[in-house]
Amino acid sequence: MRIVFFGSAELAVPSLAALQDEAGLEVMGVVTQPDRPAGRKRKLTACPVKTAATAMELEVCTPEAVGSDEMVAQLKVWKPELLVVVAYGQYIPNRILEVAPLRAINVHPSLLPKYRGAAPIQWALLNGDERTGVSIIDVAERMDAGDILAQEVLPIEAGDTAASLHDRCALVGADLLVQTIASLRAGTVERQPQNENEVVEIRKLSKTDGAIDWAMSAVSIHNRVRAFDPWPGSRCILPNGELLAVWQTVCVGGEGKPGELLDDTLTVATGSGALQLLVVQPPGGKRMQALEYLRGKPLTAGEQLG
Repeated sequence: MRIVFFGSAELAVPSLAALQDEAGLEVMGVVTQPDRPAGRKRKLTACPVKTAATAMELEVCTPEAVGSDEMVAQLKVWKPELLVVVAYGQYIPNRILEVAPLRAINVHPSLLPKYRGAAPIQWALLNGDERTGVSIIDVAERMDAGDILAQEVLPIEAGDTAASLHDRCALVGADLLVQTIASLRAGTVERQPQNENEVVEIRKLSKTDGAIDWAMSAVSIHNRVRAFDPWPGSRCILPNGELLAVWQTVCVGGEGKPGELLDDTLTVATGSGALQLLVVQPPGGKRMQALEYLRGKPLTAGEQLG
């Protein structure tokens, strides 16, 4: 089967590799995002999928607008039977989908119809869910609204962060994608329309989401710290006005004014309960255990975090 792959983010790389390695599948080309400025020097940098595809010696296109006449013409040269979309980052119009006889399928890291939209992995953690998963769906006119072709459930472990859950979803999604394409080729796939009464729409996250609000409950803040690792990160303001990034916490007992330090080991009162900070990062520094940080910059009970 001739396939064209649409993807950009790291989540998509295992799926591309799985298609490239699977007997009977031929990746004709890869469509991904153009190089973007990154880092402090704003150097033009290839996205993870372009880097991976180049290493695989696959032909790569990086259109600014995926629905352009040039992109349609290139697809007609590749003559794909199926388009596969994983974390691509652009809306794909119908004029692109109709080039492939089987149109397009998408790997989405949630149990649709829950968490349609950007950052479904983070929102599962934010909401304290005990499980998430991966869905393979038809690409439809409305984002993430196509029929479900396959799903696999993943438990969310107590120690999971967005980073660890992302990696597990990426691997599960790659395996499930290959299985689903095999079912498509055999004509045995069963499509299940999504229940619109169970849809949960989510918004894209921003850097401002990482500011810790100590008036929230300890559980809510703890879940946000997990969800925002590695981006946008969680941070608070120290009594001296400096920012402190927070990467790992644990909920503990304790009461006080939200943001008040309850002891000298970075236990902080919240709107409900208390939170002990375990791993932190000062500006320009590295992640470190809170006790290691306090050896250089001690904080005492009664001081207030912003």
